[in-house]
Order: sequence, then structure tokens, then C-alpha cells
Amino acid sequence: MSSQNLPKHTIENVTTHLNESIQEQHAPKILLLYGSLREASYSKKLVLEAAKILQSFGAEVKIFDPNDLPVYNSDKTDHSKVKELRELAKWSEGMVWSSPEQHGNVSSVFKNQIDWIPLSEGSIRPTQGKTLAVMQVCGGSQSFNVVNSLRILGRWMRMFTIPNQSSVAKAYTEFNSDGSMKDSSFKNRLVDVMEELFKITLLMRSHKDYLTHRYSENITSCCE
Repeated sequence: MSSQNLPKHTIENVTTHLNESIQEQHAPKILLLYGSLREASYSKKLVLEAAKILQSFGAEVKIFDPNDLPVYNSDKTDHSKVKELRELAKWSEGMVWSSPEQHGNVSSVFKNQIDWIPLSEGSIRPTQGKTLAVMQVCGGSQSFNVVNSLRILGRWMRMFTIPNQSSVAKAYTEFNSDGSMKDSSFKNRLVDVMEELFKITLLMRSHKDYLTHRYSENITSCCE
């Protein structure tokens, strides 16, 4: 490939573009997903705590309830819960994913939600350029299997996954009877993660189309 066909990037023109991009002023829109159907789900409790933190920063949050979402079948996209999840994915500018660890990986309830979010709709990728924070709850000692798997999913969906993450060990000991999270290093880390997601979403949302533009998908011919 001739170097003449490469994008004409310079430090100056990239920084100029970023500085001139419109900075949106509305509250960041964050969708939160959790991975259990149990009423006393700890992944849900962690999401509810995360939502309170994000709202205290000024974010607009929505939590999807995975109950009644059918098992993934690409022929059943007319189901009301599928439509709800897909509309929320489009609405969001960032997401929080929280799953329990089942057999060393994400739960089927959580993965089913991700499977229902399409990688593309026509020429649009509903998740491309959105920010993402990943979290997990553990029944025993601390593990990072789930958050590592969630990062793989986020990358595949072309999301910007923030560096920080939350893994709550022995989750059954970390919540009060009213469902709120006890003061602890785990809660402090959760605040760190939500703070980082909030700031990075504000920083990146006006630039996501520019930052995710791909040379290989926009050239007319690889042989020119």
C-alpha cells in the first residue's frame, strides 16, 4: 500500500479537531446491566449502588431488568423485552456491566443480554464508541475472571472500557439489610470506578464518531 493513501493525520490537525468538537452539555446517559434473576441478586445490588453514585454526579441512569428477556434467538427480535434492551443500548452514551461469577465466567443471564444487543443495525453499530465500566461479584475470594471476560466483550463491541474495575469478594457480607453497600474498600473502589466512567464519558462522547472512524472501512479500494 502506498503511503500516499494513508490518512493525513498530524498532531496539529487532530488536536484542532478535538478542540473544535461540540461539547455536549446534557447529563451523560448511562445504562446499567446486571446478571442475575434472583430478587436478592448481589450483582443487582451492586448496580443499584453504582446508579446512586452516578446520579449524585448528575448522570441520567437507566437499569434494565433481565426478567422475561427470552433466550437469544435471532428470529425473535420482535419481543418487547428485546426491543426495550436495544432501545436502551441506542439511548446510552456509556454502560455499566455487573455479573456474578458462575463456573469461572459471566452468568448466562448476563451473556444473554449482550447477545441480544446487535453488533450492527444497517451501517450503525449501536455500541461503538460508548464508554463501559465492568464489575463482578464473587461468592468467595476475589476473582477477576468475569471482568476480564467483560473486557473482551466490550472490545468486540467497539466500546471504550475504562481502566478501573470493581470485583467484590464475599458479596454476601458487603451489603446491608436494606440492600445498600456497607462502607468498605470495595465501596470506595466502586466510587472510583463510577467517577472515572462519569468523567471519561463526558470527555469522549462528543468525539466518539471521530475517534472510532476506521480507515479500513472507509477506503474505496485496497488496490488503488
